[in-house]
Amino acid sequence: MRVCWRWKDSTYKYREQSAVRNGASAWRGSRAPRNFYYITILRDPVSRYLSEWRHVQRGATWKASLHVCDGRSPTTEELPSCYTGDDWSGCSLKEFMDCLYNLANNRQVRMLSDLSLVGCYNLSVMPEEQRNKVLLDSAKENLKRMAFFGLTEFQRKTQYLFEKTFNMNFISPFTQYNSTRASSVEIDEQTQKRIEALNFLDMELYDYAKDLFLQRYQYMRQKEHQEARRKRQEQRKILKAKQAHNKEQSDNTSTTDYIGNVEHWR
Repeated sequence: MRVCWRWKDSTYKYREQSAVRNGASAWRGSRAPRNFYYITILRDPVSRYLSEWRHVQRGATWKASLHVCDGRSPTTEELPSCYTGDDWSGCSLKEFMDCLYNLANNRQVRMLSDLSLVGCYNLSVMPEEQRNKVLLDSAKENLKRMAFFGLTEFQRKTQYLFEKTFNMNFISPFTQYNSTRASSVEIDEQTQKRIEALNFLDMELYDYAKDLFLQRYQYMRQKEHQEARRKRQEQRKILKAKQAHNKEQSDNTSTTDYIGNVEHWR
């Protein structure tokens, strides 16, 4: 098994999937084929947005990202830059939120959806409301089809699901860190609501993901309990059979001894 954990949007990811499989088969030669799984970890949209802002504020960029869709990268008209110069270091949260072309907005939906369904980065292909619905539906469908996904806010449950899904165990348990760079940012209610509005698609996706995640977790727990109960029942059956066998042996021995004594008394 090979798990592909990558920061690429689904548009590019699914286009390269067949190439990954074919290329892997080539260098493996005659060895048995392996399964490839794409997985992802989602995060509370507000926390994720603040974390990305802090990351950009420190000088991080995504200049190396090609944003390839339908075989080409977007033009500068389709995807204008939010800043001039080498990076956006030192930008304020207000500046970050004010950029209409900021890819931090609804990033999780964009990363999980197939952008080719909406004309990639060309916003004139369809009305905005229709575009948003198509992107959200695509992201939900792709997430549902993944063998595994986790949630940052549920580290232990994420570990449990991963281990049960792929039948492997981590060396040490996951730790839930509630103190992060994003949590250290204090924002007022108005800013909170604005971030939620900028990421309204991510907010809806996260609610969907959380519900699906907890369903999968509950299913795995029930399956584990059923398996444990089945093993206990099998063990009890084996124990009863062993006890019955021992009793039968004991009865046969007693009968044999009795017959032997009768013969002796004669």
